[in-house]
Amino acid sequence: MNYENTEGCRIIQAGFQEQTLQVVRTITRETIQEIYPHYYPKGAVDFFLSHHNEAGIRQDLEAGSVYLLLNEKQLALGTVTLKNHEIYRLFVLPAHQKKGYGRRLMDFAEQKIFECTDICRLDASLPAKAIYIKRGYRESAYHIIPTENGDFLCYDVMQKTKNTDK
Repeated sequence: MNYENTEGCRIIQAGFQEQTLQVVRTITRETIQEIYPHYYPKGAVDFFLSHHNEAGIRQDLEAGSVYLLLNEKQLALGTVTLKNHEIYRLFVLPAHQKKGYGRRLMDFAEQKIFECTDICRLDASLPAKAIYIKRGYRESAYHIIPTENGDFLCYDVMQKTKNTDK
């Protein structure tokens, strides 16, 4: 697979501003709305949209745990939130997927987490699970959440230890 050069990109810690809140919200919602329906039923997609709501994003921005990946034109292409030893809300805009930006965000997130602890944890959505397995993550739990319309959201809790190779 060919990846665009991501060297012109940088990752910044996003402080709280209303504009930043809307940028993170847009990246999150566009990714869920465009990608997730290929993997999940409507009730599960709606659950994801509700779960990654504006209030939660605001709280994470105020806590200083949100990061943005900016391209050379300073446009935000992706976001990741770090909470203790957990990678949370990692999304890359659909138009910019499969270009190495998600990998760049994962490298950054793991490095930050492994500076403080030996275990990195995340909840794996179906679209990203294979990527996490290739990076050395292993399933540690499996959950099923009933959602609207009689649908279910199934996901794995995965973790990687500091000494695991990518």
